[in-house]
Amino acid sequence: MLTGIAHVNLTVPAGTLDEAEAFYSNTLGMGRVPVPELQRDRLAWFDITPKGQQVHIAFGPPNEESSRHPCFRVESPEALLKLQGRVFEHFEAGGKGAPKAADKPGNANSGSKGVEYPDRFFARDYAGNRLEFSL
Repeated sequence: MLTGIAHVNLTVPAGTLDEAEAFYSNTLGMGRVPVPELQRDRLAWFDITPKGQQVHIAFGPPNEESSRHPCFRVESPEALLKLQGRVFEHFEAGGKGAPKAADKPGNANSGSKGVEYPDRFFARDYAGNRLEFSL
């Protein structure tokens, strides 16, 4: 029986683990954790929750137009809006690890519309990976 997700793997251009740190750790607030010694220069792992759910970052092809995406659950409407503000600020400011796209707080999100969809927003990380954040 499945009990949850251990990790999702997202790909980024080679040599951009510092950008991964800037976005996934600094902007999204995920804690970076050690990777196996032999993969130290090719992977970055980030804890989503203290229970071991993680995002693994590995080198691979760009995903700039892909609709595949993980969806990260956020604890409250207030926390969702605060996170969206941080992601959008990083998008607008640019710099290391800046998202390539981010839904602006107060505007309609860039996903499909319908009453079935919870409050949410989308962004594309610095490598073009599509990310969804929802209640």
